[in-house]
Amino acid sequence: MKKVILAIDGMTCSACSNGLEKYLNKQEGIKQATVNLVMNTASIEYDDKKINLDDLNKFVQKAGFKSLGIYSFEKEQRKSHNEKYKLIAISILGILTLYISMSHMIGLPAIPYLHMVYYPVNYSVCLLLLTTSVLILGWKIIKNGVKNLIHKTPNMDTLVTIGVVASYLYSIYGTIMVIKGYSNFVENLYYESAAIVLFFIEIGKFVENKNKNKTKEALQKLVTITPKNAEIVRDDKEFTVTIDEIQKGDIVICKPGEKIAVDGTVVEGTTHIDESFITGESVPVKREEGSKVIAGSVNYEGTIKYKAEKIGKESTVSEIVRMVQEATNTKAPIAKIADTISSYFVPTIIVLAFLVFAIWLTFTKDFAFSMNIFVSVLVVACPCSLGLATPLAIVIASGQSTKKGILIKSSEALENAHKVKTVVFDKTGTITNGHLSISKIYNYSNENVDEIVKQVASIEKKSEHPIALAIINYANQKNIQLSEVTEFKAIPGYGVYAKIKEDEFYIGNKNLILENGVKIIDEKHETDLAENGSSIVFVAKNNNLIAVIGVKDTIRDNIKDTISKLKNRNIDIVMLTGDNEKTAKYIADEIGIEKVIANVKPKEKAEKIQELKQNGLVLMCGDGINDSVSLVTSDIGVSISNGTDIAIDSASVVLMNNNLDKINDLIYISYKTIRNIKQNLFWAFFYNILMIPIAAGLLNAFNIFLNPMIAAFAMTISSLTVVLNALRLKQIL
Repeated sequence: MKKVILAIDGMTCSACSNGLEKYLNKQEGIKQATVNLVMNTASIEYDDKKINLDDLNKFVQKAGFKSLGIYSFEKEQRKSHNEKYKLIAISILGILTLYISMSHMIGLPAIPYLHMVYYPVNYSVCLLLLTTSVLILGWKIIKNGVKNLIHKTPNMDTLVTIGVVASYLYSIYGTIMVIKGYSNFVENLYYESAAIVLFFIEIGKFVENKNKNKTKEALQKLVTITPKNAEIVRDDKEFTVTIDEIQKGDIVICKPGEKIAVDGTVVEGTTHIDESFITGESVPVKREEGSKVIAGSVNYEGTIKYKAEKIGKESTVSEIVRMVQEATNTKAPIAKIADTISSYFVPTIIVLAFLVFAIWLTFTKDFAFSMNIFVSVLVVACPCSLGLATPLAIVIASGQSTKKGILIKSSEALENAHKVKTVVFDKTGTITNGHLSISKIYNYSNENVDEIVKQVASIEKKSEHPIALAIINYANQKNIQLSEVTEFKAIPGYGVYAKIKEDEFYIGNKNLILENGVKIIDEKHETDLAENGSSIVFVAKNNNLIAVIGVKDTIRDNIKDTISKLKNRNIDIVMLTGDNEKTAKYIADEIGIEKVIANVKPKEKAEKIQELKQNGLVLMCGDGINDSVSLVTSDIGVSISNGTDIAIDSASVVLMNNNLDKINDLIYISYKTIRNIKQNLFWAFFYNILMIPIAAGLLNAFNIFLNPMIAAFAMTISSLTVVLNALRLKQIL
């Protein structure tokens, strides 16, 4: 199976996207297709043994649309200037048509030789030419409307096309009669209706497209965040290359103020780097030898050299773009409801328009009046606002979430997050940092703590034990310079022996100390460290115990505050871990989690998630391979960015800065987004329910009448209302 995202041209409303989606899903070889109206894309999973990319392009064409090939931000075709000029031309021609048609009715001076009464032939032919020009400029709408009708996927353009063409053809008939000498037919010309309807439709489309493009800004910025050039070292020579010329393994130089070109690992130098564009955190982070750097981040101070590891599509930036793109191509359940309604709505309106036309023609015998009703119903019912209601909000919310360091890979996760009843946390690597740190140092000597750390770290520098690494990292953070060590000797199962100058050191467990005749000074300290889950390191110098060091996996920053906020939302919190119950309970008590499920294997974790799901939606947050099954089993799987690849792939949400408090942000974003979508759907439905009866002439007895021009204007205002309401999310989130 392969997955591809195609750029689609020709979609204008939810009926378009829904029709194309249905058509693609019926084709043999396509496992699943999801069409995105806002992004103008189709995400297709297909069997590459049965069909290929050319077949997919043909399927799109047969459905009445055009495939622009594989979608990419870099190659996205921008036609805004052409669309702008086309709109200006249609505006001039449309307004001129309206002035010639209506000026005499409102007391404005008529254009010479084009007066309706005195020069009916000139008047009729001029309107024919002007309206024909408008139809040529708006031909894309008419072409799409006809094609979608032929392919049995009628959409907004189909409604407009039927109405406009009906008015246009009837007016041509009237023009012919005027030329033949029947000047009374000049009263039955509706050219201005056809021209102004297209004029308002084009305005609506232009505004929608302009605002839809704004929703892509966050993603487009990600693509352009990396520099175009970089300085590399090859064969001991430094030279500048384009980013595309960098190869894996190249040593890249980054000077202060420059951006990191590709993902890699620092091999020389120390600096602080701004990674806020990807983590959401404004505080620069320290990067030194062995640290990972991300393409697009800004180097603040020192010059560093780093080894290129992930280039092109493998980079973190490309991966984020891909995942966000896939998220906007998934459909939330609320979006599927709108699509279902739209698929029935358009055919129903077409039938209704013909029915209303027939009824009015039967009772009034007035063909012109009945035609006006027919066109008004078709135009005012266009489901444009309905189609924009959900996808616009989801794309905006996804973009805003990315800015905050929350990568939402599934729009279903975005919709459901605010309904979560239980949040489940893994312990090691999720609640805790996943690596050992010094928790406590008891000093029994006359030396200060930093001096003791200096001596211990100097010796442990020669060890590969994880506890040794914790002590070395502590010394590095304190900028402690290490000493020269001699006679280093590892004692398996116990610890190490070494000398610094003339001083002899034993560093290790309790047995090592006792066997070398060193006395324990305070056993209470040992007990305290053991009870808080610390591993204990005894330090003896010249046969005297000088310190006891506690080392343990530390708890993440702000986790207590995160738990407290979740509880305030009436959400149940559970710790689910494979660690022993005593250690798990100690950490749970420290951060305020009452329910602990410990000593569970990966399969058992998934089973526990299933049990918890009986009480409502479950969000699972984990980081390791052992969490992957649980993440998929839960309703919403959340992984932290330094988790394993399989955990990140299994999750539907990734926290790019490892800040668990972003879960609260996710819930807030979900709540505000769904509220916004419901508002959009309300206005779309309310508008249609209110306007269709008026357009159908039901209030004609009260002299309330809706002609096609006003109907087109009202439809444009409806779509604009939905777009502006969706864009409010940018200020709210």
